[in-house]
Amino acid sequence: MIAALQEATVEPGKGFAPAGLEAILAAHPRRPDALLPVLQDIQVKMGYVSPDILPYISDYLGVSPSVIYGVLKFYDLFSTRPEGTAIHLCDDVVCYLSGSPEVRVAIEDTLDIGPNSTAQDGAFTLHLSSCLGGCHCGPGMLIDNSPVFELTPDKARQVIAEARVRKPDYTPIGGIRTPREERILLSNCEVIDPTSLSEYVQHGGFQSLRRALRMGPNWVINEIKSSGLVGRGGAAFPTGLKWELAARAVLERGPVARGPRAYMVCNADESETGTFKDRLLLGNDPLRVIEGMIIAAFAVGADYGYIYVRWEYPLIVERLLSVLDQARKAGYLGTRILGSDFSFDVEVRRGAGAYVCGEETALFESIEGKRGEARAKPPFPTTHGLFGRPTVINNVETLGKVPLIIEKGAHWYRGIGTPKSPGTKLFCLSGRVERPGLYELPLGISLRHLIYDLAGGIANGRTLKAVLCGGAAGTFIGPDQLDVALDYQSLPAIGATLGSGAIIVIDDSVSMWEVLRRIARFFARESCGRCFPCQIGTSRQLEIVTRLSEGRARPNDVALLTELGTVMRLSSTCGLGQSASSAILSGLKLMGYS
Repeated sequence: MIAALQEATVEPGKGFAPAGLEAILAAHPRRPDALLPVLQDIQVKMGYVSPDILPYISDYLGVSPSVIYGVLKFYDLFSTRPEGTAIHLCDDVVCYLSGSPEVRVAIEDTLDIGPNSTAQDGAFTLHLSSCLGGCHCGPGMLIDNSPVFELTPDKARQVIAEARVRKPDYTPIGGIRTPREERILLSNCEVIDPTSLSEYVQHGGFQSLRRALRMGPNWVINEIKSSGLVGRGGAAFPTGLKWELAARAVLERGPVARGPRAYMVCNADESETGTFKDRLLLGNDPLRVIEGMIIAAFAVGADYGYIYVRWEYPLIVERLLSVLDQARKAGYLGTRILGSDFSFDVEVRRGAGAYVCGEETALFESIEGKRGEARAKPPFPTTHGLFGRPTVINNVETLGKVPLIIEKGAHWYRGIGTPKSPGTKLFCLSGRVERPGLYELPLGISLRHLIYDLAGGIANGRTLKAVLCGGAAGTFIGPDQLDVALDYQSLPAIGATLGSGAIIVIDDSVSMWEVLRRIARFFARESCGRCFPCQIGTSRQLEIVTRLSEGRARPNDVALLTELGTVMRLSSTCGLGQSASSAILSGLKLMGYS
């Protein structure tokens, strides 16, 4: 990079850039929202983003250098100084349960480095990371942007040795546990080639889109409303109602002078601790999700769409780009889809390492090229979303269900699950259980049935201590509550949450304090800092939990944690701060503190 900068012959502001950077910039549109893709390309191709080149990026995109620098420092996966090959080792709760501390020691000893530092020879830089989406097969890490799971100390040393001579190329590990004959949403997974549009079509793909185009937008919205489908990302908002509100906003606004009238966004920024369902669904059946997006866009009148995918899912991005290109060539995307008057296209955007971007408005900010900070509501996305236009944003699992409902009907969908919680749910089971993995089950089955009958019970003959439902933002359930039904009514009735479907099993050999400390650290690290209740509250929460875990408790620490939780829940801008204390307080209660 230094050599490239020395080749520059003009000053910033003159429309030129240093050699090497010029080609990267030319591959992107000259718009502020291209900032993250530009920075990502620079990070990958040059190894870091030197502050010296910010004026050139500013000149090209029309974004001030100070704003660019603020974006760089916000996202975890950008570096502003030279680094070696990046190793991102997951040190979150589930990988801790799987043995990440031992793997970390092996890596540090092999490279003679500590966390967030670079080896003396400059070859590797070690970062401790939050969840990488391989909780059923941890511990995991990214090395040179390639995922590696099922790590042991010896395997970690081997991977590092291989990375010294060539770029690693590891096959992602599966993990779908539901028998094929019992799968509904997952019926294509491990059956068809996920990169083949022709195989998807042979298995009934895009027939639902054809039916939707025949029946019209209002019919589609009413069918989704009648099905009772709710968002599967955690909030459980009625999907049909969301579409109806956005469609109404599009009609009220009427034609626009330029740009899309409305946007359709697929939220694939799966970062919740213990959650990996979107990775497996998109990795095995991406076209089903894309078909759901197209149908949703048709229903609400959206012209353009984005799939926002975690940086940590490089294989998913490759497969999405491949099948999207095939879909365009076959007439399922683009202008006048399948000969209709409906036009719609989709772009893939990658995150850059920020849990908060799973929140819908923070995700919008990220797509727009900004720091991923949540917006205050109202206004809501259905009227003022991405780029200020009406926007529908749905989770991967939610969109995957849409073609099934359009094909088989709302009545069919209502016949699965419970009357108040219809349909199936993807449950991500991890931790100290015999058969961790992804389970597709009708809503309403008991937690006990999932853990003991389907997953074989607690691993190594140990005893169950606790179950964390909903990931880091969820709640702990004790052994005496295992008969609770996994649905959207029964769990809240006992003060728990279904969330995104993450279920983490903890046995009697695990220190609950170590689990709680990692959860507290996760939220302190991931808070975007936009609002003080969350920024300060999560930091104080970590300090108190650390004192308690080390036996240095002060007289009012438990009461202060409860008060902090109340303040964050009532006054934080987004769901991160509002739920940051849920697992902590429920864990303390389970341990006898109240």
